[in-house]
Amino acid sequence: MKGFMKAHVFVTLKKTVLDAQGKTVCQALRGLGHSSITEVRQGKYFEIDIADGADPAAVRAEVDLIAREILANPVIEDYRFDIEE
Repeated sequence: MKGFMKAHVFVTLKKTVLDAQGKTVCQALRGLGHSSITEVRQGKYFEIDIADGADPAAVRAEVDLIAREILANPVIEDYRFDIEE
């Protein structure tokens, strides 16, 4: 597929924000004998398909805007994304 792109967006809580769910998962893993696990942070993952022929630079700007304004809460979350061409 010529020009096909997919965006992979990862949203995670900022390190300064308590991650109660991650802490619970970590404690459960340690309770199951996974003693080398010291921390678990949970987050969200999004896959976004991009139309064929879209301009890569415009796609990066659009995905950044979507992640910043819609997918992540900038007060408590960080995000990063990759574009697969």
